[in-house]
Amino acid sequence: QVPLVESGGGLVEAGGSLRLSCAASGRTFSSYVMGWFRQPPGKEREFVAAISSSGDSIEYGDSVKGRFTISRDNAKNTVYLQMDSVKPEDTGVYWCVADPRPRYGRMWFGATNYDYWGQGTQVTVSS
Repeated sequence: QVPLVESGGGLVEAGGSLRLSCAASGRTFSSYVMGWFRQPPGKEREFVAAISSSGDSIEYGDSVKGRFTISRDNAKNTVYLQMDSVKPEDTGVYWCVADPRPRYGRMWFGATNYDYWGQGTQVTVSS
């Protein structure tokens, strides 16, 4: 098990910024791929971003490219999602995810390819 605890969600105005954090427990954090998924109200869950264990490889969902930045600090067992220029359509529940397997191709994007999930944090962007 890899307990994941998200924080930093809340209410933000459109055009503003928000930073989500995800703290992981365990000594194997640095070997895990980490990422974020979200589910807007009434819509399906979607991939937001993910980062390899070393931080050398990063993928973003099309809807957040150029606005969101994922990063990790292995010394602090924490992964971050910096959300800039947020839009009302960024509203939703955001989950931190983790998985020990390396990523290839479309493995990055599927929710079923991540074994560990946090409890989720709500992000609401007002227009």
